[in-house]
Amino acid sequence: MNRIIRASAAAIALAGLAAAGAALGQPAWHKSKYGEQDTLGAVNNLSAEGVKRAARLIKTGKTYSLAIPTGPDSPAYGARRYEVTITPAPGGDTRPNGSERVTSHDERVTTSMGIGTQLDGLGHLGVDHHYYNGFTGADLNTAQGFKKLELSNIPPIVTRGVLIDMTKHFKRDLVVGDVFNRAEIEAAAKAQGIKIGKGDVVLFHTGWMRMIATDKALYNRSEPGLGVEGAQHLADLGVVAIGADTIALEALPAPQGQGTFAVHQTLLAKNGVHILENVNTGPLAADGVKAFLFVLGQPRFVGTVQVVVNPIAIR
Repeated sequence: MNRIIRASAAAIALAGLAAAGAALGQPAWHKSKYGEQDTLGAVNNLSAEGVKRAARLIKTGKTYSLAIPTGPDSPAYGARRYEVTITPAPGGDTRPNGSERVTSHDERVTTSMGIGTQLDGLGHLGVDHHYYNGFTGADLNTAQGFKKLELSNIPPIVTRGVLIDMTKHFKRDLVVGDVFNRAEIEAAAKAQGIKIGKGDVVLFHTGWMRMIATDKALYNRSEPGLGVEGAQHLADLGVVAIGADTIALEALPAPQGQGTFAVHQTLLAKNGVHILENVNTGPLAADGVKAFLFVLGQPRFVGTVQVVVNPIAIR
C-alpha cells in the first residue's frame, strides 16, 4: 500500500511540474505514440498494404509532377536563395580529352533546401527549442551536423494521395484571409466523395499559386491556408503528410488568436506530420482528380531539415 501511495505521490508531483512548466510558457512535451525514441512520426502509418491499395487507384496511367521548377526565380520564403554555377570538367581542364575528344560540364549549386516544392522535416520548426518527440535543439544540431530528425532517414512515401479542392468549396480561388479548418475540410471532402484516412497524404488546392505570375512578392509572404484546428484534425486521422499550392501551407498572416506558424508547430513538432509546400496541384484539380497513387522518394541529403522534392501523382 505504501508503495502505491508513494507512486501516486510521484505521479502527482510530475504532473505538477509539467503544469508549472506550462504556466511558465515552457512546453510540457509528451513522448510520441510511436515510441520514446521514434524519429519518423506519422510516416510510421505507411504500410505495404497501403501501397497495394493505393496502386489499385491507377486507372489511366497518367502521371503528374506535383513540383514547380527549382531555380533563381522559384518562390522562396524570407531570404532563401538559389544559385547555380556551371564549371568545366573536374580539375578545370577545358581541352578535349582522349581520342574521343570528350568534353563535359559540372555544376555547383548553392541553395537553401527550403525553396520551390519542398518537404519540411520534423526538426524544421519547433516550440521553444523543443521538436518532435521532445528532442531539443541541442539534441539535433550537434558539432557533427543535424542528427536524428534529418530527412535522409525517412523511407519513400508511397501511399494514397487525396486532393481536397477548396476552390470548389469556396466557389472561387482563395485569397488572403481565407482559412479552412475541420468543418470546411469535412464538407469539401464529403462533396468530393472522399474519406480521409490513416496513411494518406492530403493535398489542398486553393488556386493561390496563380499569384506567382502576377504578384510573386505577395505569394512569398501571404496566403490563404490551413488553420490549427484543421491541422490537428488531420493529424488525429493519422495522415502522413499535408501540403498545398502555397508557400507555407497555413494562413498568413495568422488568423486572430493563432500564432504565426502555429500550424507548423502543430504538425511537425507536436504530431510528427510532414509538410509539403509549393505543391503544383493545378493540373490534378483541372482533371478532377480526387484520389491517386502518391510517390515520393526524397533526395537523401544528410543532415537536412528541409529538402527540394518532386512528388508524383499517378491516376
